[in-house]
Amino acid sequence: GYAISGGILARFDSGYQGALNFHKNSEIPKNKSKKLSLTKEEKADNHRISTQRVLIENINAKLKVFKIFANKYRNRRKRFNIRFILISALINLEVDF
Repeated sequence: GYAISGGILARFDSGYQGALNFHKNSEIPKNKSKKLSLTKEEKADNHRISTQRVLIENINAKLKVFKIFANKYRNRRKRFNIRFILISALINLEVDF
C-alpha cells in the first residue's frame, strides 16, 4: 500500500478487477476491450501504475528466495514475525546499496 490522504492506496494488477468493490482507494490498470483500444492517457496511467508495482514485486521475489512466502511456514508461529523482520532487514540492506 501507499499512504494517501489519510487512507491506504492499494495497487493491484489487472487480475484483481473486483478489488474496487471492497477497497475504494485502489488503482487497477485499465484493460482494453474488443471494440475499444486504450487512449494514450490510459496507457500512460497503466505504465505509471506498473512501474510503481514492479518495485514491490521485485522485493516479493527476493523474499521468496528465503522460502518464507514461497512455501507453507512449518516452524513455530511465534518466531515467524521475527524471522520475517530479519529477512526483510537483510533485503533492505541490499536494496539500499
